[in-house]
Amino acid sequence: MQTTSPDIDTAANILKLLGDKTRLGIVKIVSEQECCVCEFVDLFQMTQPAVSQHLRKLKDVGLVSESRRGQWIFYSLNKTYPFLDFVQKVIEQIPSQKFKLEELEAQGKRICCD
Repeated sequence: MQTTSPDIDTAANILKLLGDKTRLGIVKIVSEQECCVCEFVDLFQMTQPAVSQHLRKLKDVGLVSESRRGQWIFYSLNKTYPFLDFVQKVIEQIPSQKFKLEELEAQGKRICCD
């Protein structure tokens, strides 16, 4: 899907949303692989309600999408987000966060909600 370029107000709002270190990290991670809330709790050493607040903000603007599997919700980058190209240009400048997921897996905590 072709995405559009944001106007200056929209771009500023997207950058403000991504200006938070946790949300920026979440977006980078879900751009590489979908994750469950419990994994974000371990990755960011935050409480589940705190992680859920960050995810809610990202979901409210449509940047991330969720899929339910049983009682668990998995998050991924929304491929139909209208300003996806803009966001991807921002997050491609950030180093990969796959190592964090690999560390979780090594600790036996990857997909701890199965």
